[in-house]
Amino acid sequence: MNTTAREKQLGLWLTKVLGVGHNVRPLAGDASFRRYFRVWAPNAPGPKVVMDAPPQLEPLGPFLQIADRLRHAGVRVPDVEAVDRDAGFLLLSDLGDRLLLGLLHEGNADALYHRAIDQLIAMQQQVDASGLPDYDGRRLRDELMLFPQWFLERHLRRPTSTTEASDLEQAFECLEQAALEQPVSFVHRDYHSRNLLDVNGVIGVLDFQDAVQGPVTYDLVSLLRDVYIEWPLETVERWVDYYHERAVAQGLLDSDDRREFGRWFDLMGIQRHLKIAGIFSRLYYRDGKSGYLSDLPLTLRYLRAIVPRFPELAALERLLNEISDAGSDAALVRGGETPPHVPPDVSAP
Repeated sequence: MNTTAREKQLGLWLTKVLGVGHNVRPLAGDASFRRYFRVWAPNAPGPKVVMDAPPQLEPLGPFLQIADRLRHAGVRVPDVEAVDRDAGFLLLSDLGDRLLLGLLHEGNADALYHRAIDQLIAMQQQVDASGLPDYDGRRLRDELMLFPQWFLERHLRRPTSTTEASDLEQAFECLEQAALEQPVSFVHRDYHSRNLLDVNGVIGVLDFQDAVQGPVTYDLVSLLRDVYIEWPLETVERWVDYYHERAVAQGLLDSDDRREFGRWFDLMGIQRHLKIAGIFSRLYYRDGKSGYLSDLPLTLRYLRAIVPRFPELAALERLLNEISDAGSDAALVRGGETPPHVPPDVSAP
């Protein structure tokens, strides 16, 4: 179905749900195939949000299931007001536009991050993660392979040699082991400044449909080493301390070994940022979304800052240094080729 026909179908559904005379405006999208709109209806007290999720690409089941779990745990998420599963349409309550990314500045960062961390610990303790997919070795490895496949080979046009492939294999095994030895909890998977809002003093949570059960540090890394905003390393360490002290006090962590927790946090961050470099590249070449390339330099800066802490990742450090020496951030953002202007191949890895 082409875009015009899809929008007509959405308009007919909204007329059925809200009545005639509604007004629809597009909202910023995300890295998926979903689209979002804000809609005003004549007799409604305020705006609503519409999610358009083509069912063959983005089935609504996971979103609805995770939303229900979060809501039952007391987490502020959009309420579902109408749904058409077959068409892939959702009408949601509107949590507003006060994303943390737009609110953060030097003077208020501690207070906002403390609130976001408190919300994270509450989610990890209270959200029922039973039956959610496991963030297991296979899933971790599939994500890590995005780095050589999409970032190195496609974006940088840099085929990996046999030696480099072996070096990456050893690095990936180290990262997987560190992830799998951690305590398991509910994992949002995209818990960062673009998916958290201030809703009348409460942290609202968006984009949770890919939740799994997995390493306890994953969401903390997403929040504190966010690829959309950068903070000094010592500031991040202070926030990690804040999380660790409260997680230990509330029984979320079995051990109060701060050094071990810091090692988990750092290695989980390396796994996540390798994956993100691959995903941002894939979004450009497969899906024609160029906006994420501008976030690659920060993603690589995190890797270059943290990888040297681990002697066992020396080969990965050499590879990252070679990438850094080969070109500027501008070249990194520009990429190696123009993506084809064709519909995305959703069967691609």
